[in-house]
Amino acid sequence: MNNRVTDLFNIKYPIIQAGMVWCSGWKLASAVSNAGGLGLLGAGSMHPDVLKEHIEKCRKATGKPFGVNVPLMYPQVEEIMKIIMEMKVPVVFTSAGNPKVWTSRLQEKGIVVAHVVSSLKFALKCEEAGVDAIVAEGFEAGGHNGREETTTFCLVPMVAEKISIPLIAAGGIGSGVSMLGAIALGAEGVQIGSRFAASTESSASQKFKNYITQSGEGDTELMMKKLTPVRLMKNKFYKEVKAAETEGADAEELRLLLGKGRAKKGMFEGDLDHGELEIGQVAAIIDEVKPAASIIDEIWNEFIEEGKKLSTYFS
Repeated sequence: MNNRVTDLFNIKYPIIQAGMVWCSGWKLASAVSNAGGLGLLGAGSMHPDVLKEHIEKCRKATGKPFGVNVPLMYPQVEEIMKIIMEMKVPVVFTSAGNPKVWTSRLQEKGIVVAHVVSSLKFALKCEEAGVDAIVAEGFEAGGHNGREETTTFCLVPMVAEKISIPLIAAGGIGSGVSMLGAIALGAEGVQIGSRFAASTESSASQKFKNYITQSGEGDTELMMKKLTPVRLMKNKFYKEVKAAETEGADAEELRLLLGKGRAKKGMFEGDLDHGELEIGQVAAIIDEVKPAASIIDEIWNEFIEEGKKLSTYFS
């Protein structure tokens, strides 16, 4: 399949692995890229020197394109971007901030830039800022999310109608049939996070991976909207946040409750009680930890087979 997304990133399949904190290291990114998708390193949980190490290892592990996801609210963003430009990383996905600050500077170095948004308003601003592609992420997604709570099914067609650059759908996508739905809605590719968080190569704790496979419908909720919206799996920490929000906690109180290293404690170190466990609603259909290449094969083969079935409606 060749379209504007595969051409833009020079990849075989229009499947992008999200740059998730504490999950997206060089092993996962290189495995996805080697399998024909686009692997992303998650800079949001890496100090600059750690990111540099992961870029070096990823480059040794794959000769295919890969990229880095950079949350623009990251306190060391200047140093992170300097490393990315100096090391000639081919692709950068930015999120959680204004892409106008960095887009042209990255593009001047030959870097392809995509930005993640959760609303039509910010998608239009991104196109004005000159990004090469937009990721429209519905509120089903894990990690940081939009306050609007617009679903992928609603967001993608709204954005597709108004922009002219390539559109990638994200949020609630973890199978071939959901990828097919995203393409039908107007996207030209998909970004998948949660399904790869539970992959063999994910740098997440095995305890967290197993917890994902044991989760079901309703086991996640979008929380901390007064601070930074994030979808959490339900555990003891989630209950503390829920109680605080019910009592009217403001952003500062939530920040104190969150503290430092809470996401690392949960997702990377495997503290399933007191850690912050970020995952999307699609976790409910993930029942097995598999290699990234197998996940891509399954998604792509299902995408093709389900597409053939749908073609009978138009014959």
